[in-house]
Amino acid sequence: MPTLERHWTLHVERPTPEVARVEITGAWRKEEQLPDPSEVWREIEGGPPVHRLTFDTSHVTDWDSGLVTFAIKVLAEAKARGIECDRAGLPKGVQRLLSLAEAVPERQTGRAGAKAFWLARIGVRATAGWAETTAGLTFLGEGMLAFGTLLRGRARFRMVDLFAVIQECGPRALGIVSLISFLIGLILGFVGAVELQQFGASIFVANLVAIAMTREIGCIMTAIVMAGRTGAAFAAQLGTMNTNQEIDALSTMGISPMEFLVLPRMLALILMMPLLTIYSRIPRTSSGTPTARWSRRGRSCTESTERSTRWPHSSTARSRASTPGSTRSESWPSTWTTVSTRWPRRPRPRSRRRRWRSATSGRSSRTCATSLPGSTPRSIRC
Repeated sequence: MPTLERHWTLHVERPTPEVARVEITGAWRKEEQLPDPSEVWREIEGGPPVHRLTFDTSHVTDWDSGLVTFAIKVLAEAKARGIECDRAGLPKGVQRLLSLAEAVPERQTGRAGAKAFWLARIGVRATAGWAETTAGLTFLGEGMLAFGTLLRGRARFRMVDLFAVIQECGPRALGIVSLISFLIGLILGFVGAVELQQFGASIFVANLVAIAMTREIGCIMTAIVMAGRTGAAFAAQLGTMNTNQEIDALSTMGISPMEFLVLPRMLALILMMPLLTIYSRIPRTSSGTPTARWSRRGRSCTESTERSTRWPHSSTARSRASTPGSTRSESWPSTWTTVSTRWPRRPRPRSRRRRWRSATSGRSSRTCATSLPGSTPRSIRC
């Protein structure tokens, strides 16, 4: 197997016992199988301790990123051992690249490290949960203290800020609240109409939409919209102020950030949430109207279709039966009955005087003759 010819050389010399000089000559390219930096430290460890490391690259004919990588590794090991390094002997381009690499720190990417022990993971999660619980309780306590200061009339915030937050939480939230309430009511009404129509209870779609949206879903959806829209806006504003150190400036001036920033937003949410919940009843109740009309139209079409196909007393059947030359035995039953699809009318109650006259004078007997096609008349007392 032929051996590859080296176009580079590496030597470590000692001008003084405490100084080591790394001499590099030839072409240092990454395809030339460059040496490992550990060879430099093997030669240095063979003598007395070194306190200073220099480079000599005056005889380097060509170089690329291979020389830069070699220099970075040597310098990192020297820094770890506490040895002073002199980069003046390196090429100017290498020095600029090294300065650029050190100016920008390494970005932490999602590298998969060694998995911690299960007991350590439990401890980390327990510590994080306790820290979050403590922060939440601290915020709640500071909020209660701010409300107490407000009740005593000593809260320090501007009414202009309060009205601005009320406008942000109230009138500017009407659009999204209306849209979400209308769509939720429409979906609930449509699903309820499809299911209730199978049992002939389509009339209860109105009750389903009105009662369910008013009692449960309406307030929940309004709260979700407020938490998602307004809460996210508040978090972004306060986070930006914290980044710009504006909250620290308020604390330095002796102004409580809880009273000046958080209290107006809490008051605005407390005032606007009930009003938005009441307003959301209008779109969510009106959203059931299209569904109710659709279900009523579908029910009417279904009833008319069933009436014309199942009952022989329809207009088509009568016209066919009355056609000269047609016999009943072909396709129609021999006895005709009249079936009413309307609900029976409630009997009108008689007055007390009319009932007294009927009891004293006796009932009059009348004979009502009823007859059906193909049957004999009979008399009944009515």
